Amino acid sequence: MAHTHDHGSQGHDHSHGAGPVHGSTDKKRVLIAACLTAGFMVVEALGGLFTGSLALLADAGHMLADCIALGLAWYAFHLAGRPATVRLTYGFGRVKTLVAYTNGIAIFAIALWIIYEAWERLLTPAPVLGGPMLVVAIAGLLVNIGSFVVLHGGDRDSLNMRGAILHVLGDLLGSAAAIIAALIILATGWTPIDPILSVLVSLLILSTAWSLMREAAHVLLEGVPASLDRDLIARDIEGTVKGVREVHHMHVWSLDGSSNMATLHACLNDGVDAHKAVSAIKKRLAAEHGIAHATVEPEFGHCADSHDGHDGEHDHAHDAAPHHGHCH
Repeated sequence: MAHTHDHGSQGHDHSHGAGPVHGSTDKKRVLIAACLTAGFMVVEALGGLFTGSLALLADAGHMLADCIALGLAWYAFHLAGRPATVRLTYGFGRVKTLVAYTNGIAIFAIALWIIYEAWERLLTPAPVLGGPMLVVAIAGLLVNIGSFVVLHGGDRDSLNMRGAILHVLGDLLGSAAAIIAALIILATGWTPIDPILSVLVSLLILSTAWSLMREAAHVLLEGVPASLDRDLIARDIEGTVKGVREVHHMHVWSLDGSSNMATLHACLNDGVDAHKAVSAIKKRLAAEHGIAHATVEPEFGHCADSHDGHDGEHDHAHDAAPHHGHCH
């Protein structure tokens, strides 16, 4: 039973990115944010050492990781634009998801380090220069706002872009916390507020990082996208595409968090034109379910994967897709 691939209007584009225009724009946005972050990271680190502020050092630590993360995000966009190869037939689109997952892990590590340093600072309080700390923190907030605005205009369906935004958002919150801490220290002289606010910011970032990692892991595990229901899609095809008796062995996944794909077996009634039926299935998947790339195997009689002519429990044990028995 031959497979019919997507050679129609979808063409042969295996990059499956968010589109060349969006990808190019996002790539530039990430590069600008990386340059802004790298430029101010040195200033904030020196300011933290001079003032003795853990909040500034923590934010500088975020910025250091963000320089690396944004650089990786830029390189991921760069790789995603490359054509597919004989070894990487889907291209490099999934690199963006790998980077997003790695960014989540990096954020976790940084946040845990800040919490540890805050605990040490609470046990052994150190003097903090509130005035210089306030100046550096305000400057850092302005830089982070600029980076956030640049990134926020990008494709927010891209996990890679969302990971980059998350890093800059962490820096922005860190600068805001440093400003609040500086104001309290100047007004009251109470230095423990510095590590306390650092911990609160870290906890906020941890929850967001966990969400990003969970979604990226779902993509890497080729889970069904949250916006789609595989079983309902199969029933929709059976109910709307003429000549389709049954859909089974169906898998739906996303390559990079935005480009959805599917494979399925379509059992057709006798006498049905297989080419027309497959074409109709592909059009239905693209128009109604946002699945632009699909591989459809048309079948007559028994399923080609059935070893004895029947789709028994053993034959379908590897496949959780809906099926109603063998094709007749």
